Amino acid sequence: MKVTAMIPARLEATRFPRKLMQDLGGITVILRTYEATKNTNLFDEVYVVTDSKLIFDEITKNGGKAIMSNKNHESGSDRIAEAIQKIETDIVINVQGDEPFTDEQSLRDLLAVFKDDNTSKIDIASLMFEISDTDEINNPNNVKVVVDSVDFAMYFSRSPIPFPREVKTAKYYKHIGIYAFRKEILLKVTQLPMTILEQTEKLEQLRFLENGVTIKMVKTTQQPIGIDTPEDLNKARKMLAKN
Repeated sequence: MKVTAMIPARLEATRFPRKLMQDLGGITVILRTYEATKNTNLFDEVYVVTDSKLIFDEITKNGGKAIMSNKNHESGSDRIAEAIQKIETDIVINVQGDEPFTDEQSLRDLLAVFKDDNTSKIDIASLMFEISDTDEINNPNNVKVVVDSVDFAMYFSRSPIPFPREVKTAKYYKHIGIYAFRKEILLKVTQLPMTILEQTEKLEQLRFLENGVTIKMVKTTQQPIGIDTPEDLNKARKMLAKN
């Protein structure tokens, strides 16, 4: 089974433009993410896929592999689908470019579900992290997921789901946006039109579910540290300094 990691990297992010080129311990955020992903030794190939010549040059001048994206894209999945078309691979993992502290075990667990899937029931795999803090549960920026008895996703929402009408012991899982796709599924779902649910919640994974695509959720105990704001970057710098 050949596995490729793709790191979509857009320069002008809405909340924190050029965050991927910010310094983090003497290395840019995007280069640190690339090197951390490569150093897991889980992938046959690792690429950064970007719309920016600045990011492209940052990766390639440091010995990495990068692909220039030819189109404007609504999501990272769309960006990597364009790039992966001519690359021979079985599984494609979408690694977030703004999460430089890659957790190797979480990625290993994500890949393991495909190795055990002898009947190819799994189209996509992704990660979830149990949360209990009320503010986190109610925060619409934290996407929640509910799963069935064997951890296939039933629904994703920015709302707190499930609603605890009587049961006080409800479990809540935050969706972590790292996806592992079968290549043919990635190419399929990115060609599908946007659905009403996707438009409503602004969540592309709802388009997948509405079209019968299976998403296996994998529990992790490691919550990734994403860099969405300057404050997040300062926290990441302090954490790196401690280590």
